[in-house]
Amino acid sequence: MPTEFKRKLYRRGSSFETTIPMPLLFALDKNKKYNVVFQFDADANRWYVKFEELT
Repeated sequence: MPTEFKRKLYRRGSSFETTIPMPLLFALDKNKKYNVVFQFDADANRWYVKFEELT
């Protein structure tokens, strides 16, 4: 059975925001900074999330 995470989308000023669920951050070093990259694959109609370490 696949794991599913649901997050509320909320309005913040003139934009919409959400938070990254903590279970997705388990492998990240909390002492480092990261960019969160959301990628959409139109062929598969799926979103992917990547974390890039800032240097």
